[in-house]
Amino acid sequence: MDIQQPQQLLGGLSPQQFMKRHWQKKPLLVRQAIPGFKPLLERAALFELAAGEAVESRLLSQGAKGWQFRRGPFKRRALPPLKTPDWTLLVQGVDLHDEAVHRLMQQFRFVPDARLDDVMISYATNGGGVGPHFDSYDVFLLQAHGQRRWRIGRQKDLRLVEGLPLKILANFQPEEEYVLDPGDMLYLPPRWAHDGVAVGECMTYSIGFRQPARGELARELLQRLAEDAEEAAGDAVYQDPGQPAVESPGGIPPACSISPGTRCRRCSTTRWSCSACSANTCRSRSRTCGSNRRPVRGQPRPPVRSGWTGAPACCSTTVTSSSMARATERPDAMRC
Repeated sequence: MDIQQPQQLLGGLSPQQFMKRHWQKKPLLVRQAIPGFKPLLERAALFELAAGEAVESRLLSQGAKGWQFRRGPFKRRALPPLKTPDWTLLVQGVDLHDEAVHRLMQQFRFVPDARLDDVMISYATNGGGVGPHFDSYDVFLLQAHGQRRWRIGRQKDLRLVEGLPLKILANFQPEEEYVLDPGDMLYLPPRWAHDGVAVGECMTYSIGFRQPARGELARELLQRLAEDAEEAAGDAVYQDPGQPAVESPGGIPPACSISPGTRCRRCSTTRWSCSACSANTCRSRSRTCGSNRRPVRGQPRPPVRSGWTGAPACCSTTVTSSSMARATERPDAMRC
C-alpha cells in the first residue's frame, strides 16, 4: 500500500497524513468513505452467526427495568422481536468467519498489523445503543445500513454509573453530533467519549485497533523481518556468479576473498592462493606442492604430493613452514 497516495476511505487524506494528523489525536468524519456501501452480511446471516458456539456475541437492551445485558450464543427465538425498540446485538470477530468482512479489514492495513483487532458488527432496532462510553483503543465506525446518530466529546469526567453491567459514563458531555448514512465513517481515538443511537433499524461495522504490549510489538517486528528475509532470499542460495552448478546446496562453499600471495585462513600458508574457491579448490601457484611442510602436533605426517596442480584442495594437506596448521586425511573436509 502506498501510504502517500490519497484515499477516499480517509476523506482524501493519504495514510501518512491521516496517521500524522488524526491517529490517536482527534476524530475524523468521512462522508461516503465507501460509496454505495451495503451490509456484507444480511440480517439473517448475522443472527445465524450469533447462534454459533465459536462466536462471541452480546445482547443489550434498555427498558423499564433499566439496562439488561446477556452473552451469547443466541438462538433466533432468544432475540427480541424486530419491532421492539431499544435493543442491540453485538457480534465480535466477524472477519474471522466471513471472507468479505475480512477483505474489508484489509483496507485498513496502513495501521501496523500488531494493532489490528477485529471487525464487530452492531445490529440495532430503533433507539438501540450501548450508552455513552469510551474505549481504550482506536476505532473506525462504518455505517452499513440505516442511520445512527453519534454524539462525541473529549470527556474529562470518566466516572461510571455504578451498579450497571455496562461501563456507562455518569456525566456524559457531548461536544459534536453527527448522523451517519450508509458508507459514512467516523474515526475516534482512544478515550474519546461517544454515544451512538440507532435511527430506525441500523447496522454499524466497528473496525477496532488495540494497543498491544511491548512484547507483542517485538514479536510482530521479528515475524515481519523473518518474512521479508524469506521473500528476499527466494530460491537463491548463493550469489557468486562464478559459482558453477552443484547438485545440492551442501556443495556450495563459503565466500573466500583470499588473493594470490596472501595467507590462507585455513592452512595459514603464503604459498597458495584461493584463486579457484568457486570450484572448491585452492590451486597451486607453483609445482612444488607439499615441500617444506611440517605435521600438526599429535597428528600423522600428511603424504607429500609434489607437483600437484589441481584438486583435491591444497588446504587438505598443507602445513605451514613457519607455524603449525591444520591437516586432515580427507581431501574434502577443509575449505578456504
